[in-house]
Amino acid sequence: MRNKSLIFSIVLFLVAVFFGQDSPYLLMLTVAQVVYVPLTLKMIVRKNDWFERYYSYFSMPAYISVILLHLTNVSVWDYLLAAIYLLFTCIVASYGISRFLTRGFVLFEEFCIDIALLNLSIGGMWFFAHITNMDTGFSSIITWLTAIHFHYAAFLLPIFVGLLGRLYKPTFYPLAAGIILISPIILAIGITFSVWIEWLSVVFYIIGIYTFILFSLRVPFKQRLQKGLIFLSFGSLGVTILFSFLYAFGRLSKDYSISLNFMLQFHGFFNCVLFALLGVFGWSILVPPTKAEKRIFPVSKIRGTMVIGERILNEIKNQEASCSYSGLVDEMTIYEPHINVNSLAPAVRDFYENTLDYRLYAEIKWKNWFKPFAVIYRLFSSFIQQINLPLSGKQIEMTGDIIKIDEALDGRSRPRAWVRKINDKVTFVALYSWHRTKNHTFMNIALPLPWSSMVGILELKQIGNELQISSKKQHGNLDTGIYLAWNKYLLALPLEETFHVKETADGKLYAQHNMWIFSIPFLKINYLITKIPHC
Repeated sequence: MRNKSLIFSIVLFLVAVFFGQDSPYLLMLTVAQVVYVPLTLKMIVRKNDWFERYYSYFSMPAYISVILLHLTNVSVWDYLLAAIYLLFTCIVASYGISRFLTRGFVLFEEFCIDIALLNLSIGGMWFFAHITNMDTGFSSIITWLTAIHFHYAAFLLPIFVGLLGRLYKPTFYPLAAGIILISPIILAIGITFSVWIEWLSVVFYIIGIYTFILFSLRVPFKQRLQKGLIFLSFGSLGVTILFSFLYAFGRLSKDYSISLNFMLQFHGFFNCVLFALLGVFGWSILVPPTKAEKRIFPVSKIRGTMVIGERILNEIKNQEASCSYSGLVDEMTIYEPHINVNSLAPAVRDFYENTLDYRLYAEIKWKNWFKPFAVIYRLFSSFIQQINLPLSGKQIEMTGDIIKIDEALDGRSRPRAWVRKINDKVTFVALYSWHRTKNHTFMNIALPLPWSSMVGILELKQIGNELQISSKKQHGNLDTGIYLAWNKYLLALPLEETFHVKETADGKLYAQHNMWIFSIPFLKINYLITKIPHC
């Protein structure tokens, strides 16, 4: 199938080369559109997904339209032909969005590929603007160069970066890849508003590209040919980016020793032949598989409306009067052997099995950098009545109840809602359950949100006689994490949380809840937990 696509792409391009009526330099964009784009897409699509099933129906008309634009004189039909290709790039962008929604903020190498697919639609827009002579505020050649930039630097390069990340992802990979992703945006801003910003974007490109030249030397490729081709591909960018630097510096200093015509010939040749051609064929020798896997753990089917609060409980609670729970779990033994209930502090175990026998006092500590966002967030959370934390750091009591949830409505095993309030106003409505994957038991928590749900899959770990519950991935497990369940999608969020619960010398419990966003701490909640004395 791939060989047929290759032959078809080459034939189309040769038709444009030998029978086209346009200037030869325009072929630099054409070869990307009808050869590099289809071959690259074939490398990243998953078998039997919607994009692969319908690919021929929306791609073939687009590729043929591009070639017809070379063969025909300027006419009103150009609008239609350019629009067909633009529509194709928008479908590719929607595939990038669907990939992201099924995975979320994990695997940065896959995120690079998602962004590349989105960027292709921007290239399609600039191509449409060029063909239709749309007034973009720039000359025709700059409009065309922008289209070619988004096909090469903003599409092919991030995909090559993503494929490399599937094989080799050192500590600085996200930083270097992030530079590659943001540089096209900075460059576009610079061309529009400031030569200084344009020059700065080239500096960023230099840092990112030379980092990946180094990475390409360290990737454990199975074949020397592939290693050589990919190193030459990234290496060619190391040469062309230096001339881009001199060209941008010339625009900055008014020293035009490197002309736009020279850049078209030299820069165009290196990018089209060495970077793109060697890169596409190098990666096609053996395409590294994605590490993204489909998650199969149970997710609560309960979704909220605009307001959550106690209102949702009337719809989802078990209506049998005799049904009730006193704790967040029935027996902590379900989490053995990951914890040892015999050596776990007795009060810790009792709290989770008999939660209603305890009083909670909380100190909410927002990090200083996050406080402005917390103020804005509070405006929404107070209305929605979910995850509605106060801004004050003073210790305050959280009251609440545990309510049995209709298992048929929820879809998980023995679900229950822990409702927590501050001053009789709902702070949390969290639906607790558990599940087991590969002989490992996880705490499975859902917080209903408007037409969606935030899902926390937490792993229990015993440290001495203390308990740690965390969403951070450990031991290579797939399930742990914080997700957003919406429609049929389960989106991994860039959030992490850890609870650490211990018994103090006076028999009280102390718990600390820490949260991170993009690995940056933004919230800490300290809990003092005391048992209610019984007469």
